Amino acid sequence: MSINMKTPGIHHISLRVSDFEHARNFYIDILGFQIAHEQENLVIFLAGNTAIGILPAQEPGEFKSLRTGLDHLALGCENESELKRVATALADAGIENTGIKKDETLGKLYVNFKDPDRISWEFYMV
Repeated sequence: MSINMKTPGIHHISLRVSDFEHARNFYIDILGFQIAHEQENLVIFLAGNTAIGILPAQEPGEFKSLRTGLDHLALGCENESELKRVATALADAGIENTGIKKDETLGKLYVNFKDPDRISWEFYMV
């Protein structure tokens, strides 16, 4: 029998990072996310209505998207001019990214970029 869970969506996401200060700088100072809460070894920022926390990794290691677990995170984008602006800003900031691509499965435009731990993010047209 199905549990049939009723939920409005994701409440929060937590990411373990190899270099906490570098990751904090990336998400807050470079990408410009707003801090919702901060304490020693924890920063929670808001991506729209979703809280994302970063914490220091307990076991070091590089992120690998093709292993079991998280593949990537996708943030919604509501207009193409914002997608183009962000793609240009990522490139100008020296952040590894794909430029604007088309998802052939869904027919949507997106830009994929990597955080300092090489966790894959997408800014994806909704």
